[in-house]
Amino acid sequence: MKGFSKCARLMSVSSAQAQDVISSADKLVEAGRARPYQSIPGPKPLPFLGNTWRFLPLIGDYEIEHIDKVSEKLYKEYGKIVKLEGLMGRPDMLFVFDPDNIEQVFRQEDILPHRPSMPSLNYYKHVLRKDFFGEYGGVIAVHGEKWQSFRSKVNQIMLQPRVAKMYVSSISSTAQEFVDRIDKLRNSDEEVPDDFLNEIHKWSLESIAKVALDVRLGCLDDNSHPDTQKLIDAVNTFFINVPVLELKIPFWKIFPTPTFAKYIEALDTIREICMKYINKSLKRNTEDVLENNEISILQRILRLENDPKIATILALDMFLVGIDTTSNAVASILYQLAVHPKKQEKLRKEVFRVLPNISSAVTHEKLEEMVYLKACIKETMRMYPVVIGNGRQTSCDTVIAGYHIPKGVQVIFQHYVISNLEQYFPRSKEFLPERWLKSCPFSKEQHPFASLPFGFGKRMCLGRRFADLEMQTALAKIIRTYKVEYHHEKLDYFVHPMYTPNGPLKLKFIKHGS
Repeated sequence: MKGFSKCARLMSVSSAQAQDVISSADKLVEAGRARPYQSIPGPKPLPFLGNTWRFLPLIGDYEIEHIDKVSEKLYKEYGKIVKLEGLMGRPDMLFVFDPDNIEQVFRQEDILPHRPSMPSLNYYKHVLRKDFFGEYGGVIAVHGEKWQSFRSKVNQIMLQPRVAKMYVSSISSTAQEFVDRIDKLRNSDEEVPDDFLNEIHKWSLESIAKVALDVRLGCLDDNSHPDTQKLIDAVNTFFINVPVLELKIPFWKIFPTPTFAKYIEALDTIREICMKYINKSLKRNTEDVLENNEISILQRILRLENDPKIATILALDMFLVGIDTTSNAVASILYQLAVHPKKQEKLRKEVFRVLPNISSAVTHEKLEEMVYLKACIKETMRMYPVVIGNGRQTSCDTVIAGYHIPKGVQVIFQHYVISNLEQYFPRSKEFLPERWLKSCPFSKEQHPFASLPFGFGKRMCLGRRFADLEMQTALAKIIRTYKVEYHHEKLDYFVHPMYTPNGPLKLKFIKHGS
């Protein structure tokens, strides 16, 4: 119990309300009125196999590809707080489905918040390839003072709105390449091929390369470099295998399993390909670009910190987590607009008003005018967030929902389930971008912690501002150029590796006039 009191004093609190939460939780523990951890409902573990068996093929009833359905099942069977214990080689998982409880955890967040770890990536960065990463592990799978030191060095570049605004022109140029690429991909029926999602990956990769390194990879050219597809495939392999290594029996910790070998090969491929272009960017004469607002993120970090290693590791992290997340989000938004033509038409009118000509330049000021575009993005991310959950690992004893939670438990915030509940979003099963407009009565009722696609707090998504700009710009240009339709069987969603439509994205792109 004393551990909780000590921890509470170290917490970084952003409001008086949060301080009251900490104080009341502290009193609950000290008075012995918090319910015991073992009384939290959840699926019962088996001897030896615990709950890990549930993720095994043939005998298990939890599919990793449909972790969204698993989460819904847990909520329906056990309620707003669910314990999944007995997971071999990893801490217990505590699923929280109440935004009030999520807010409590975030508001009383430690100065050095601990996200649920990725031991496989931690092993890669800090053991297997320690000679490369050294003391800088970046911001992914890194915790404590090393994370704080690195994050503090890059925050002022990555999270300042004024910095992101400087890249609109570059992002717009790449988006136009993508629009032109769509024109070439269309068949005689104006449909794109089955592998259209891979083309969106190429756009995302090209955008990141331009922003992070100020290099053009040529991903959207007719004859793109083989590195393009190798890098995209490696990132996909990385993400697909993360949940396998994390949720199934971790044999990889004992011997190098085939899955772990593929995972390491993918990470090495990402690192080796990215380093070709990172080194090229590092060799540029910084003095030649000092007056250019759109110098790369890498060069901007170099000017600020004068440390090539920090710039290199940040660029690597941007490639590792920025390709699939942004591209799958755009794929999902296009699909939702295609199957909701009235919403797309409303968006088209807004885009045509702000960009009256096909050649109208996209600027930050014009993007700010497109409020319905932002609403369409937010609504898709509410219903189908590309990352369906977030979380923290308790660094000391605490109280959540009246239960005593010991140190080391991984608390999972299941935003996909929460943001699709009628309790928090009226008419939650409907695609209603209007709910995000200030004029909508719903907007005043929404809980601010019921939909957090980019996370919250000190460990929120570092690339959020750039991802927003990339999505807004690409979608504005696509809708300005095409009407998007879908005339095939309705697509379900699954985790592969992001939460994305399951099946060929055979969209029809019909060109508008000028």
